[in-house]
Amino acid sequence: MTLSLEWIDERDGGAGAREEKWMDVLEKLLHIAGEKEEVPDGIVTLTLTDDAGIQELNRQYRGLDKPTDVLSFSLIEGEEPDIHYNDEYEASEEGDEGWKDEEKLGNPFSDLLGDIVISVPRAEAQAEEYGHSFERELGFLFVHGFLHLLGYDHGDEEQEKEMFSKQEAVLKEAGLIR
Repeated sequence: MTLSLEWIDERDGGAGAREEKWMDVLEKLLHIAGEKEEVPDGIVTLTLTDDAGIQELNRQYRGLDKPTDVLSFSLIEGEEPDIHYNDEYEASEEGDEGWKDEEKLGNPFSDLLGDIVISVPRAEAQAEEYGHSFERELGFLFVHGFLHLLGYDHGDEEQEKEMFSKQEAVLKEAGLIR
């Protein structure tokens, strides 16, 4: 297994050639960040949406009825649920004996690191506001979301400094400078 990115475009009209180029940049950022954080394996799912889509998620999961730029939903934080999987991902109380893939024994979803959701219109507006490229802003939001998946936060000044320093190091290595 390796670190990989899967993506979904929920915007009207969906993805096109422009988005395909973004994925190359984001995959590069994922590998750089993964190497720096010593996360060689796992799957990250990225959803591209609009302000209305991210506002709905923000309201549902954070109780904030307003759009935001990026949301992260980690599948590796906290305690693991007491669920056993048996035969083609069916939940079972019987335990693991039915699972065929020894690597996935116990939890076939163990490779999933989590989901990152980015509002493309918000990223475009912020890129213009901050005076840098859209790719740099999209990369910043993606790396920010990835670090949240790993448990980083910016609740206080010290945490923020650490997290933003890590983000900038990844972006710099990828050539996405301001």
